[in-house]
Amino acid sequence: MSELKNRIDFVYIFDVQDGNPNGDPDAGNLPRVDAETGMGLVTDVCLKRKVRNYVQVAKDCAEGYDIFIKEKAVLNKSIDAAHDDESVKNATDKTSAARDVMCRKFFDIRTFGAVMSTGKNAGQVRGPIQLTFARSVDPIAAMEHSITRMAVATEKEAEKQGGDNRTMGRKATVPYGLYVCHGFISANLAKQTGFSEEDLALFWDALKNMFDVDRSAARGLMSAQKLIVFKHDSVLGNAPANKLFDLVTVEKKCEGAPRAFSDYTVTISKDALPAGVTIEELI
Repeated sequence: MSELKNRIDFVYIFDVQDGNPNGDPDAGNLPRVDAETGMGLVTDVCLKRKVRNYVQVAKDCAEGYDIFIKEKAVLNKSIDAAHDDESVKNATDKTSAARDVMCRKFFDIRTFGAVMSTGKNAGQVRGPIQLTFARSVDPIAAMEHSITRMAVATEKEAEKQGGDNRTMGRKATVPYGLYVCHGFISANLAKQTGFSEEDLALFWDALKNMFDVDRSAARGLMSAQKLIVFKHDSVLGNAPANKLFDLVTVEKKCEGAPRAFSDYTVTISKDALPAGVTIEELI
């Protein structure tokens, strides 16, 4: 495995058409929105879930690429199993040794970090990759649609319906929204967790392809549109992340409500790139 030796910052741009990119359970599962500006939101947790799902499919939980936070997982079983490893049994500092085992086994732990003190203590891990909430470029219009199911679940419901057997429901969508997320990759923390250049390549693949392995009627058409990577020539970095992000401008070019990515222009001010920083467009 190749050690990560450069700080990296990136801009990830994706969109949704006629779908709900991230429902809010506290608001009837309506699309998340900034109440003051009307901008749509997608949480970092939602995006990390899709990365995990992609890796789980792409690697089929192969050695070193298992997923710690996965559906129906019992986390303490994995933590306790780490303490059964021979390297942990023979270690003086069992917590630290168990932490190393967990990092080697689980891709999402060495990528995003984890709290592993809920069972036999395996400590805490600060992951080298951190994401912000994704925020839409323009305000979104959250719409609700009535839907009909031509069946009922039980005989009792059928009796109440008098044989009609129809039930009504609701579905929430965003007609169109373009979202921008910012990410940060620490080479220093990558060294601590064992996150490698190979892991980074897999992470980029996930951002490019994760929507295609996570299709759902509720999500509509979600697509990765841009992945702009700023690579520093040092571990600590050569410029503040916010200054680099300011070099990327997303502007609406259509009149009225946007309905496609082609209604926007993405401009990168490459001439203003600071010394010691290179830029690459992976999408």
